[in-house]
Amino acid sequence: MSSCSRDDDKAGVDRRGLLQTAGAFAATVLAPGVTLYAFGGGEARADFAARPPQDPASPKQRWGMLIDLNKCSKGCNACVTACKDYNGWQDTGNPADDPQWIRKVTLRDPNTGFERSAPVMCQHCAEPPCVDVCPTGASMKRADGIVLVNKHTCIGCRYCMMACPFKARSFIAENETDQKVSNPSGKGTVEGCTLCVNRIDAGQSPACVEACAKEGGALLFGDLNDPNSEVSKALRQTPTTQLRADLKVSPAINYANL
Repeated sequence: MSSCSRDDDKAGVDRRGLLQTAGAFAATVLAPGVTLYAFGGGEARADFAARPPQDPASPKQRWGMLIDLNKCSKGCNACVTACKDYNGWQDTGNPADDPQWIRKVTLRDPNTGFERSAPVMCQHCAEPPCVDVCPTGASMKRADGIVLVNKHTCIGCRYCMMACPFKARSFIAENETDQKVSNPSGKGTVEGCTLCVNRIDAGQSPACVEACAKEGGALLFGDLNDPNSEVSKALRQTPTTQLRADLKVSPAINYANL
């Protein structure tokens, strides 16, 4: 079990306020593709090939995730720790100001007291509000559905942070030290979860998914456009919920047993 990291449990999150009129089932587009991800033997295994550097991202894929909260322990922060270690963001012990690409929150129904511990990150919406409000085009969506920030054109206006209904972006207010060469950060810019895009392009699973496979196996990643991918098969068989489905932004992150 990974050591505890930042956790929103103390404040809690209004479950009904976050879910609103969330649909009973996640929508999955079916099209021919490649089997992308499967679990096996307690390890994450990427079954998809690396994308050749000369090939652009393709709309034939749409990367997404199914998070089974029955398998997500409240005390486990393996996904948070893996994200922190891989992307090199710092933990100074001040959750209000520290950047974080993924966090564990407590979703609580105020009427019944029912609670779930859930990982929340950028939901990689099909219609991302952050992209709509960005004045420079720094906030963008790749053809395969991954929502990113171009650090070279981001001016730090933080409009995207205000527009995001999931509070999934962080402003880099201080100089970062001991940065990862593959994931440099820039003071004065906004950043968030990229689904470990460089790992996906290299034929690997996101760091959080790989770490979770060794714990509870709550995170299932793959191509939502491939009917034969493990995530698509699971979505067809499992009732799921999308956070703030009432906003009709079509998140690529789906939750089961919420």
